[in-house]
Amino acid sequence: MTTIAIIPAGGKGLRSGSATPKQYLKVHGREVIVYTLQTFQKNKLIDRIIISAEPDYINHLIKLVKKYKLNKVDLIVEGGITRQDSVYNAVLSSGANAKDLLVVHDAARALLPEAVLSNAILTAKKKGNALVCIKAKDTLIKGKSAVTEYLNRDEFYYVQTPQIFKYRDLQSALGNAHSEQFFGTDESMLVKRTGKKVNIVEGSVFNFKITTKEDVELFKKLAK
Repeated sequence: MTTIAIIPAGGKGLRSGSATPKQYLKVHGREVIVYTLQTFQKNKLIDRIIISAEPDYINHLIKLVKKYKLNKVDLIVEGGITRQDSVYNAVLSSGANAKDLLVVHDAARALLPEAVLSNAILTAKKKGNALVCIKAKDTLIKGKSAVTEYLNRDEFYYVQTPQIFKYRDLQSALGNAHSEQFFGTDESMLVKRTGKKVNIVEGSVFNFKITTKEDVELFKKLAK
């Protein structure tokens, strides 16, 4: 069984307030995506890394891979119109076998703890898949301009990445969504709608996605 990381890196990052996509912002001398890739490079459970990127940034990524000796990166593919398309392109280009594990992780979640990644992979090897989440801690309400309902936070999670599935399951879920023109918010939604049980594993508050200006500032303070 081969374990392959898929890093979709095609987002524009407009909410970060920068003309440069957030995954290519330099923080302490390194691009955000380099922090992410180094986490997967160092993890002994990861065999290969595939990046899905916008065409304009592929040459830049090739240079970063060489500069930081990211030798597990063996394929960079062109991203699609949506994140879902980008992941699908990477999956179809992976050359993976049916039971190989595909570890999909956002390029802009650059502080993924090694323990979270390893635990998720080991869970997926044992149970077939793994979805990294953190339990909701705040009071949750439903409503628009006024509260209509209070929700039981014990039943809710914030979904993160990585999201790990066997090749055959993720390829099938993405293929079904593509043919039906269904666009989900993440891979777990697509797999769940095929009838598969999706296993929840514990994430981390440090594994936040860099989206806004405030996220960028927080990352600068936490990154080493």
